[in-house]
Amino acid sequence: MKFFASCGKGLEYLLADELQALGCARATATVAGANAEGGAADAQRAVLWSRLASRVLWPLAEFDCPDEHALYAGAAAIDWAAHLDASMTIAVDAHVSGSAITHARYAAQRVKDAVVDVLRERSGARPDVDVEAPDVRLNLVVRKGRAIVSVDLGGGPMHRRGWRIAQGEAPMKETLAAAVLLRGAWPQVYAEGGALLDPMCGSGSLLIEGALMAADVAPGLLRHGTAPPTRWRGFDTAGWQALVAEARARAEAGRAALRPVFHGSDLDPHAIQAAKRNAAAAGVDDVIGFEAADVRALPPRPEPRGLVACNPPYDARLAADPALYRALGDALRRATPGWRASLLCGDEALARATGLRATKTYQVFNGAIDCTLLVADPVAPPQRERRDAPVALSEGATMVANRLRRNLRATKAWREREGVSCFRAYDADIPEYAAAIDVYAEADDPSRLWLHVQEYAAPADIPEALARRRLGDLLAAAREVFALPRERIALKTRAVGKGGSKYAGGFDCRGEFLVVREGDARLRVNLFDYLDTGLFLDHRPMRLRLAQEAEDTRFLNLFGYTGAATVHAAIGRARTTTTVDLSGTYLEWCAANLQENGVGGARHQLVQADALQWLRADRGQYDLVFCDPPTFSNSKRAGDFDIQRSHVDLLRAAVARLAPGGVLYFSNNFRRFRLDADAVAQFARCEDISAATLPPDFARNLRIHRTWRLSRLD
Repeated sequence: MKFFASCGKGLEYLLADELQALGCARATATVAGANAEGGAADAQRAVLWSRLASRVLWPLAEFDCPDEHALYAGAAAIDWAAHLDASMTIAVDAHVSGSAITHARYAAQRVKDAVVDVLRERSGARPDVDVEAPDVRLNLVVRKGRAIVSVDLGGGPMHRRGWRIAQGEAPMKETLAAAVLLRGAWPQVYAEGGALLDPMCGSGSLLIEGALMAADVAPGLLRHGTAPPTRWRGFDTAGWQALVAEARARAEAGRAALRPVFHGSDLDPHAIQAAKRNAAAAGVDDVIGFEAADVRALPPRPEPRGLVACNPPYDARLAADPALYRALGDALRRATPGWRASLLCGDEALARATGLRATKTYQVFNGAIDCTLLVADPVAPPQRERRDAPVALSEGATMVANRLRRNLRATKAWREREGVSCFRAYDADIPEYAAAIDVYAEADDPSRLWLHVQEYAAPADIPEALARRRLGDLLAAAREVFALPRERIALKTRAVGKGGSKYAGGFDCRGEFLVVREGDARLRVNLFDYLDTGLFLDHRPMRLRLAQEAEDTRFLNLFGYTGAATVHAAIGRARTTTTVDLSGTYLEWCAANLQENGVGGARHQLVQADALQWLRADRGQYDLVFCDPPTFSNSKRAGDFDIQRSHVDLLRAAVARLAPGGVLYFSNNFRRFRLDADAVAQFARCEDISAATLPPDFARNLRIHRTWRLSRLD
């Protein structure tokens, strides 16, 4: 079966991973939730153990719903006697979108009427409504002319853990608190002996959630206990009691072993009192130390490692004091320099005000407020940069340095005219020194440069010692020309693998992202952790073209990678954007890129799916499509993909989604690729525009990619 777990926006990928860890066969992130595959036992386990889900919905029926009459008829067609009896109480929650049914409360009323009428006709009695604590809570979703009626297996909002008896002015939902802790890798930090600190703890949500997480207490244990969360007849009560018995045994063992490594403070003594009452209700007051104190007076922590988890104050208008955020950052650098930090800030500007260098940032929602979750590890990175004493270059290094300087002079006028700050400076110009050198300038400080050096693997007949010496000469030349320390040069070795794929050695995983600028877009790159940086520089002209053509279009990015093309379309005023990629990591990166440019909301959809399968199932229309697939890929989530073998099917499916007058740009970088022009001509007009999409800094490598422009025959 497939069921749906809802969550706050921004938590979808964490939730999908959690559901799979809880035993679901598959879980795929979607907007405000995850679609899961598994049995009833998996869904009930999620009700008890999910720290991130808001609700777990088990579908009863799905049907076409063009209007209210169809809604009533579809709901009345369900055999309600198989799910509940007339002596039970019910409630219906509804969420509707579209023009046919616009009032959620009315839609809920029609479903309730259908349930009542069916049961009354069968037994002569009818169930009553109890909106607070019904025996069976139902859920209705109407979207794009389809309705789904489900049972809410948790019986209501799952963020209510059952321990909150007091709260401050702006309490954080427990599900969001769990996400802040998980993004901060709290389970790993605790396992390694670390502590948890919240210097602005309010009513204690983060600390209490962190203690229960460390103690292995199921989040639904206090909320439900042995009593089933629903009286729906399909609920496996015996199975639930077995799950609860196991959870109680785990909680008892976890609480007994829990270390008192939790520390909270707040300037407001009333908040501290509320936090203490909540901790006592949760049964963790003996391991959390609370005190009323100003964050500016935060003393150095004796523990060498830990996590700072914090939600500094802001309100719905994002009214906050940047000076307070700066004080928080200063205090953490002083008190916890080697710790990790996970800070839920009102927005990007407030996150920047902390002065902490983010390892990663995430877009999450605290209710309706679009927030920035900043993760820094460590809080205060050691100062690694140093200027080494100049050394004399060897003859080979001097030759490479001279070629680099010549290349920089040759492209200087073009770079200044076009505003290009990330570019290829060298690409095996001297065959013996076979490497590509790409330059990345930080968006907020263009004088601060980084290099991404990709060494092409030497032929087998070249002695290893000679290859190492040549690489050393090349690096010495690059450092000399750009006046950079070694710490700002990422080095990788590329070679051809199976199916033409690339792999590399020499990774230096830092979790460090840079923000660079391309045209009007700000884009996040990572030079050290992955084979590629997150930005294919050779596609710069194509992305700029998309920005120029995107206004008022429905834009689709297939194999979206980190979403650079999506960002350009969005800031080019696309009406909507849809980005499809199988990788959750890349989609998170895409979301961060959109956030970096102030782009968000329902108009910009991220879809984790196999692109070809998704195209075959999708029924949308798009005015502008960009498709840049890999040469070859294999994945546990989808079958093997080979661009040469699959490109006709892929293009046919993509062209079928084009609106009248729409344009598809298709590109790939497989050097031996041959477009099946005869097959493509049966369903599309096709023009090779490769020459117009190759920038000057890639002029030495005219086949680094090829690009075609396609449109519908009709």
